[in-house]
Amino acid sequence: MNNAVECRSLTRSFKGNAKQQAIIALDNIDLDVREGELFGLLGPNGAGKTTLIKILATLLLPSSGKVTVLGYDVEREAHKIRPRINMVSGGEFSGYGLLTVRENLWMFSQFYGIPTRIAKQRIDELLHDFELADKADAKVRTISTGQRQRMNVVRGFVTDPDLIFLDEPTLGLDVNSSRTIRDYIRRWVREQNGKTALITTHYMMEAEELCDRVAIIDRGRILACDSPCNLKKQVQRDAVFTLETTQFADLDSIGHISGVKGYTGETNGERQKIRIVAEEESVLAEVIQVIAGKGGKVISLTKVESTLEDVFLQLVGRGLI
Repeated sequence: MNNAVECRSLTRSFKGNAKQQAIIALDNIDLDVREGELFGLLGPNGAGKTTLIKILATLLLPSSGKVTVLGYDVEREAHKIRPRINMVSGGEFSGYGLLTVRENLWMFSQFYGIPTRIAKQRIDELLHDFELADKADAKVRTISTGQRQRMNVVRGFVTDPDLIFLDEPTLGLDVNSSRTIRDYIRRWVREQNGKTALITTHYMMEAEELCDRVAIIDRGRILACDSPCNLKKQVQRDAVFTLETTQFADLDSIGHISGVKGYTGETNGERQKIRIVAEEESVLAEVIQVIAGKGGKVISLTKVESTLEDVFLQLVGRGLI
């Protein structure tokens, strides 16, 4: 099987100012994305995900290393890559509010030189698949945020790319809109030969459900890359717990406990839900002691099965945000 993306010793740095050293956004990355794969990229804010996608989409040059996309070098052969790729970012506003949904999509198709007859056929099919057929002739400024984001995703597929980059395509969307987008991405990759999708997401369940393989990136480095199933096996030997507590000061103190590999905390009203990956169950006694010392009280405690989020916590030590 050919690789749709190959990165070898990829580094990208940005110049600092007089008081700041150069910022290394990507640090000596080696990465392969196989042709026909639905590949996920997970990392906290500032991990280097967007920089990596911009390089792969020929919008940014690497500082050093070699990168090929669809067999072409991103520095010397960008003109051969661009007609065969597309990119969609979640939460972006693309298109012109004075034009209709159909007119916007047709306009974008013309940037790629797609014959009008083929473009119109694809637009009609995609609007049906994304449940937007009834909005085809509505002005973009009049449709909802979820409908506008579905239109943006349609824009990505209307050019029939060989490789599509989807940067958090379901960010902030309702359950139905998110499901519609995920279902189409899955079918698009599975039912067509050689089509490849690279998706970044803040939703662990989305990555676990969709992706053949996932790379976890933090501080510009790839920490792990494998199928969600194989990644989860890495933490099966660890103890994973969820605790519900009353609110207490200094949640970060849990991360300083010896034996705690990672944790996340989520506040809901007057209570907190905490998820912990620990080396062994005995660590829990000190966790409870620290919570009590900070003025909190444990309401419930559950030992749970490992998830992709636990892999992330183990490797990165903190949540995505």
